Amino acid sequence: MDFDRIRRLARGFADPAEARGAGDIVIVGAGLAGLFTALRLAPLPVTVVAAAPLGEGASSVWAQGGIAAAVGEGDTPEQHAADTVAAGGGIVDRRVAETVAEEAPARIADLLRYGVPFDRDLAGHYVLSREAAHSRARVVRVSGDRAGAAIMQSLIAAVRRMPSIRVLEGYEALDLILEPGSGGSDRVSGLRLVRTEASGTGTFDFMPARAVVLATGGAGALYAVTTNPIYARGEALAFAARAGAVIADAEFVQFHPTAIDAGIDPAPLASEALRGEGATLINRAGERFMLACDPAGDLAARDVVARAVFSEIAAGRGAFLDGRAAIGVDFPQAFPTVYALCRAAGIDPVTQPIPVAPAAHYHMGGVATDLCGRTTLAGLWAVGEVASTGLHGANRLASNSLLEAVVFGARVADDIGRLVTPKPAHPVARTYRTGPDRPLDGGRRAHLIGRLRRTMSEHVGVVRTGTGLERALAVAREIGNEAGDDRAVANMALAAEIIAGSALLRTESRGAHFRSDFPKTEPALQHRSAVLLRDIRAIGARGRPAAARCREELHT
Repeated sequence: MDFDRIRRLARGFADPAEARGAGDIVIVGAGLAGLFTALRLAPLPVTVVAAAPLGEGASSVWAQGGIAAAVGEGDTPEQHAADTVAAGGGIVDRRVAETVAEEAPARIADLLRYGVPFDRDLAGHYVLSREAAHSRARVVRVSGDRAGAAIMQSLIAAVRRMPSIRVLEGYEALDLILEPGSGGSDRVSGLRLVRTEASGTGTFDFMPARAVVLATGGAGALYAVTTNPIYARGEALAFAARAGAVIADAEFVQFHPTAIDAGIDPAPLASEALRGEGATLINRAGERFMLACDPAGDLAARDVVARAVFSEIAAGRGAFLDGRAAIGVDFPQAFPTVYALCRAAGIDPVTQPIPVAPAAHYHMGGVATDLCGRTTLAGLWAVGEVASTGLHGANRLASNSLLEAVVFGARVADDIGRLVTPKPAHPVARTYRTGPDRPLDGGRRAHLIGRLRRTMSEHVGVVRTGTGLERALAVAREIGNEAGDDRAVANMALAAEIIAGSALLRTESRGAHFRSDFPKTEPALQHRSAVLLRDIRAIGARGRPAAARCREELHT
């Protein structure tokens, strides 16, 4: 799908010239996307809103593999873009893929200037890993499997040194504030925030903003089994939709096939780079089951591997990642992060296969943006996992996520930078206390969140059915109603409703979205999806078949 359909659903991507409110440029989220955008905006005054201390609440820190970029000998951006398109289930926006692949080497150079210690050989060349669905080794890494942590350490240090960047740690965003804009359309003028330590007390703050950038990450924590931190709850997806933003591709949730199955929440990850180095997937009988599933075997696309692992577990045969022969005694040095995670779980990967299971890992969908990161709301941009740019299609290519964050971080910063006076300044915006709501007590909140997460894992997981999706939709709506004035729980429920509703509307299987009641890929549905909140809320209303009615609306 191109974005003509989005423009029919809304008024198109907002003209950035309209985004000239009072206050700072406010970035919500302090992962790679948020911090890189803030640094690129310097010396303009920026406030970064972070739910946790820098480096503690972002999925970026946990990224193990690295960043995909065509920087190796013989590799080209064209090949990188082709691999991205091939992995995406037929609905990757080719122009976006080509743009991101072309700009990747320059963004790697930016990270080097910020002090990221990418692995190099004695000749000074990058040490590159090969991951699933890449045609060659092109993943730039740090200490084998420490890319995310090392990149974030470097960027955090750079942010701390930058006087134009203020970080508000311990704040979460709950809502966008709108005001009338030009042409009768609303524009984003600020945010409603809550202190994380005051969550549940009904104490909120309002922050005015001349521009708001969403960089809040994904929605994995809506699931009971996830590799994401607890803050990845999809709340920005919900409050952006509530404000009127178009949401794209929400049905596509990527499940990483090799989360370490040790009953830990969040589930630790066994990097795909292990399979790139020769580790194999086996069942309890020692059989390599991927060879019968896909010609690429253990390096097949993530959606294929996740379903195969899911099937082995469902059949009672179990699934394990075996690195004993390929990595063996080199495990502690070659993959120190995975080795430490395994040892903490009581597993010795040098001598034992690692038990694995699929876990919610990455949301390909999000707030729809154009190539500049503009959303369909004036004054609002989105970057990173919270955005849906068209890069990933139905199935993200491994290690393209960190790349997307820095490429679009630079593009968002350049776009916003054209709107404001380019002079050094210190952040000046401050928060203003607003009236209290009536949040839920801690016990009730935990119960509702636990029920929502279990429902999403059971019914909106690796394998889906129409009946299960309808059940998930009903539960999400019920929890949303029970949340009352507790905006955090209401946002989680609404995000779950959007994902489940979008999955119900796509009556086929494509990429990471697999429906056992519609197991085939339908050529007529080879396009991206785009919905407004009213489309999701219309599902099941007035007694009409939900999926059929909304397909009519989307294709009108």
